[in-house]
Amino acid sequence: MASSNSAQLEGNKPAKRKPVFTKVDQLKPGTNGHTLVAKVLSSDTVVHKPRPSSAHNLKPTVIAECLIGDDTGTIVFTARNEQVDMMKAGATVIIRNAKIDMFKGSMRMAVDKWGRVEVTDPADFEVKEDNNLSLVEYELVNVVEE
Repeated sequence: MASSNSAQLEGNKPAKRKPVFTKVDQLKPGTNGHTLVAKVLSSDTVVHKPRPSSAHNLKPTVIAECLIGDDTGTIVFTARNEQVDMMKAGATVIIRNAKIDMFKGSMRMAVDKWGRVEVTDPADFEVKEDNNLSLVEYELVNVVEE
């Protein structure tokens, strides 16, 4: 007998939803929950702060700006700490639950503790490098309703 909740696993836990993969050109400012496959084009370390000697068990803070892209465009991804090691030029990564932050009026993609970055098999697409979404400048406009 096939039931309508065959998508549920034992123990009444809801089944994991299949991720919906987003393309770079669909990204908008202030949005989150994006999952996408992208190639890393470049990675530049912008912050490398050693921890004070009093904090022995804390790792240094490392932040890198990485240009990533797919067959629709590119965007700057802000990688933090262990994410930096995965974001090597030429790597293909799956970015899960990413958010779009604004930095000086332009979009930056980032993954916080609720998301994941994982290296995957090389993708078979050519990156569209002439559509960099991080070069588009946005201006905050307050809309006053009357």
